[in-house]
Amino acid sequence: MLIFLLILLAIVFVIAVFSIKIVKQSEVYIIERLGKFHKVADAGLTIIIPFIDHVRSVVSLKQQTMDVPPQGVITKDNVTITIDTVVFYQITDPAKAVYEIQSLKKGIEYLAITTIRDIIGKMDLDETFSSRDSINNQLRVVLDEATDKWGCKIDRVEIKDITPPADIRDAMEKEMNAERNKRAMILESEAQRQSAITIAEGKKQAAILEAEADKESKIRRADGEAQAIKAVADAKAKEIQKVYDAIKSANPDDKLVQLKSLEALEEIAKGDANKVFIPFEATGALSSLGAAKEIFDENKKKK
Repeated sequence: MLIFLLILLAIVFVIAVFSIKIVKQSEVYIIERLGKFHKVADAGLTIIIPFIDHVRSVVSLKQQTMDVPPQGVITKDNVTITIDTVVFYQITDPAKAVYEIQSLKKGIEYLAITTIRDIIGKMDLDETFSSRDSINNQLRVVLDEATDKWGCKIDRVEIKDITPPADIRDAMEKEMNAERNKRAMILESEAQRQSAITIAEGKKQAAILEAEADKESKIRRADGEAQAIKAVADAKAKEIQKVYDAIKSANPDDKLVQLKSLEALEEIAKGDANKVFIPFEATGALSSLGAAKEIFDENKKKK
């Protein structure tokens, strides 16, 4: 009886081991019953019937990555380049991922290879280097549409590296060096031109300022000379006026007035001024002297 109980307990234990399944988080079990799909067991405790139910596959629902082996592809301008790609995908329907395709990873890989060759074959070499984002987006769209029936969603596709042949790399490096040298020469020439313009502008401004200063100096000098002449003329005019007033107060005759006027003009002429202002009263004396000189000359000729 004891042996029977032990055997029964062993059978119950074995049945429990095969019946109780614990599904981890972010995973699902594909359960088959008698070889036919039965259900998808989510995370947690799952009970199955031993020898009738069977766990066909454990499917991860996490986002997964897959490195596509580097592929040699030919561009539109007949250059063979090597492209290394990585695909980010996530299973959205575990049953389709298991039953609709033999190997989901192989299917994604082959699709990625053929799609890359098709896209790159329509581009020039230079365009492949400058259009990575466009290539990534085209790959993602094509792969996402193709894998939808397999219960898979393609989140991202990234080109890790584009490797051209060695001779092409050498030519590209030489071209880049030439372009850098060209830009450096252009920048240096532009700097020299700007420097020459700045120097010329500085000289121009200096010449203008110098001319303005010289002009201002001449104007001030001429103004000073004019003020000096005016001051001297005013002083002499005052002296003449004093002499005139003195003579007038003495009630002189006309000859004495003319003589004193000439003496005053003689004193004026001795001054340092370049210009002499003659009072209107002195012009009468000068005209009388001129007339006397003409009479004297005529008498001399008659003799």
